Amino acid sequence: MVIRFMVLVVAICLSAVPVEAADPVFPLGSRIGLVPPPGLVQSRTFEGFEDADKKVAIVVIELATTAYADIEKQFDPETLKAQGTEVDLRESITLKDGHGFIVSARQVMAGTKLRKWILIAVTGQLTALISVQVPEAAAATYPDDAIRAALTTVAIRTTVPDAEQLSVLPFKIKELAGFRLVRASPSGVALLTDGPKNGIELNEQPLLLISLGPGAPDQPEERHSFARRAISTTPGVKDMQITRAEPLRIGGQPGEEMIVEAKETKSGTALTLVQWLRFGSGGFVRLLCMTRSNTWDQMFPRFRAVRDGIEPK
Repeated sequence: MVIRFMVLVVAICLSAVPVEAADPVFPLGSRIGLVPPPGLVQSRTFEGFEDADKKVAIVVIELATTAYADIEKQFDPETLKAQGTEVDLRESITLKDGHGFIVSARQVMAGTKLRKWILIAVTGQLTALISVQVPEAAAATYPDDAIRAALTTVAIRTTVPDAEQLSVLPFKIKELAGFRLVRASPSGVALLTDGPKNGIELNEQPLLLISLGPGAPDQPEERHSFARRAISTTPGVKDMQITRAEPLRIGGQPGEEMIVEAKETKSGTALTLVQWLRFGSGGFVRLLCMTRSNTWDQMFPRFRAVRDGIEPK
């Protein structure tokens, strides 16, 4: 009898101890994390989580704080309905240091019925966009309550270690030349700057954008026009004038260098840009660097050092 009583006391005590909530999981390189529903693991091909067998995905996207207002308008129920998405619910949420909303909806894509959830939230650091997609066939494994519970665990970390960010890239950056890594993506995009702000204004801080692209031209005579088209799409600048454009070898591969004088669209600040394209088999590496023209002489050697430190993994 005494033993039974002691067992009962222990059971009551254990049941009274609160179960510790699971810690948020941050996809490699991301400042946005959450506690994913059981069965979902970190994806190797995108920032987020997935159950590849059941075609369930949670995609995590980090945007500037200024993006929130425009995105909020785009997720108006009537706007979504016009795009073929039936909204079931839109509700406001409060985060530790921010706010936002969750939209749950239904959509048919390529004949497959989907349940979708989208969380949009803004903090003092960023705008978080989290999209969840669950085929109807997987709804029993990933019910609405489980998805909503996961979305309420969203957490933001202040920084991501450089080593972690660099590890997700499909290439190496062996020399940062004093620049700070702001963002890196498994898709092969890296953003660097020199200054405190992550939402970069070109009239305040230099910007370096590294990206990979498929389908580079094989013939040398086609590469110059390819480079001109690439730099002509640069956002945030106007009145572009090419001051130098020539082929050169970069890392032992054919490349193109293009230097451009321009103005920042909003302020009219004089900017100088350099674009390097390094062509390989079936693709290319692009490094686009921008800075105020009055800092060009100091920045150009550093830009070039980053360029020369980019290597395949």
